[in-house]
Amino acid sequence: MMNCKKYTRQYFMPPVSCTKWVQKEYVDKAPIWCSVDLRDGNQALVVPMTLEQKLDFFRLLVEIGFKEIEVGFPAASDTEYQFLRALIERDMIPDDVTIQVLTQAREHIIRKTFEALQGAKRAVVHVYNSTSLAQREQVFGKSREEILQIAVDGAKLLKDLTEETGGNYQFEYSPESFTGTEPEYALEVCNAVLDVWKPTPENKAIINLPSTVQLSMPHVYASQIEYMSENLKYRENVILSLHPHNDRGCGISDAEMGLLAGADRIEGTLFGNGERTGNVDIVTLALNMYAQGVDPKLNFENMPDICEKYEQYTGMKVDERSPYSGALVFAAFSGSHQDAIAKGMKYREEKQSDLWTVPYLPIDPTDLGRCYDADVIRINSQSGKGGVGYILEQHYGLKLPKKMREAMGYAAKAASDINHKELLPEEIFQLFKDTFENVTAPYSITEVHFKQHNGIIAEVTTTYQDKTNVIIASGNGRLNAVSNALKKHYRLEYDLITYEEHALEQSSSSRAIAYVGIRSKSGELFWGAGVDVDIIRASIDALITAVNHMVRK
Repeated sequence: MMNCKKYTRQYFMPPVSCTKWVQKEYVDKAPIWCSVDLRDGNQALVVPMTLEQKLDFFRLLVEIGFKEIEVGFPAASDTEYQFLRALIERDMIPDDVTIQVLTQAREHIIRKTFEALQGAKRAVVHVYNSTSLAQREQVFGKSREEILQIAVDGAKLLKDLTEETGGNYQFEYSPESFTGTEPEYALEVCNAVLDVWKPTPENKAIINLPSTVQLSMPHVYASQIEYMSENLKYRENVILSLHPHNDRGCGISDAEMGLLAGADRIEGTLFGNGERTGNVDIVTLALNMYAQGVDPKLNFENMPDICEKYEQYTGMKVDERSPYSGALVFAAFSGSHQDAIAKGMKYREEKQSDLWTVPYLPIDPTDLGRCYDADVIRINSQSGKGGVGYILEQHYGLKLPKKMREAMGYAAKAASDINHKELLPEEIFQLFKDTFENVTAPYSITEVHFKQHNGIIAEVTTTYQDKTNVIIASGNGRLNAVSNALKKHYRLEYDLITYEEHALEQSSSSRAIAYVGIRSKSGELFWGAGVDVDIIRASIDALITAVNHMVRK
């Protein structure tokens, strides 16, 4: 039986009010990004990546634009160690990319890490120990002073070994389980570490504040970050970093609010893969900035390829509804959504606007390598006239009259519903042709001759019930004369209410399409289309199709 009473708040608010971040509207510049896919992401996989997969993934991260990449915990296993050595010995690390390695604040692990780094041009050495109340009491059984000393000893050893080896290393410290640590105590530990390192403008230190486990709402984390940012020693020489996890589903919010609160750097994974519910999703976080006009300094212009490679390397799946990256996130099946998108696209084209404001599409899908036709407007039983009309116009050049789009929309919905499937563009086009073109029964028109006398006189050769008739009538135009002949001879009752036409190809011998709509005596609309190099013939074919629909009904 569920019992909420056994749970209590495990986080701590700062000792003073920290809400300056609330006054900021949005993140106005890209943070320093550090991918931890190859360490935090890899250790969360059911089957960790092989050496070659990790090397390929490293190349992908470099292509995307990451300048800092955490490559592993080299003292943890031989595979981790060999991966780091392969990167160094194969000279795979670009000059503008810094690798990062992780180590616990324990002497033998730190020494093993420095051994693995031999030959690296530069690196970030990331040392951590847990500081939370729960860990101090339940796991280590140590006092505040003892935990602080572990951090200080680790920091000193990093500095000593760097001086001994002559390595070009930057230092990073994380009070692991920061979110469960009293902020004033976390500050004390971090400042003690900084007093050891004494960072300078030329060699800044990184203080990383992880939400190792999310324990609060995002505004609490932001207040904790602001408190740390405003009270850290050597602040101008400290890069304040965040490492949000996603236990409460708030990884993105923690990161965004933390950046507003003073953070300079984000550690995360491409699609949020990580322990438990995962790390912060860098793709979503970066493209949230992009959608507000901020350059994230990462390149996701070929998102389908990135997703494919990620799934290949990790065995994970990018969910179809994952923000920005999912295969269906730009897909509109709803009729009203499709209509709004189609009109928004047309509006933007007509206005030649440089700004992206299309309804239901927060960013332009083509910026991520997606296609409007294949990825945005998708037709199923929930779709409507706007989407169907858009597909027919974009793929086949058909500009259906407004009311005819509605009729075609109903036809597509019915076909999708009956077959329980999405309709592809070619299937929609074929459905249009089958429904609205060349319906020649029960009536057909095989031949028409015109002459001008008090208007237009049409001599129409028709077939009905295997009997051919030549019928004559006049009208104020050719189509009107043919229509009058049909109505007069066969006693048909309808009004010709819509006639539109346009070319299908741009050439001297181009075919044209005509659309005809008629209203029956009962007020119902019926439609037909005709295609021919002769626009008069096309309009007659459209008329007879509309008439046949009416008679069949």
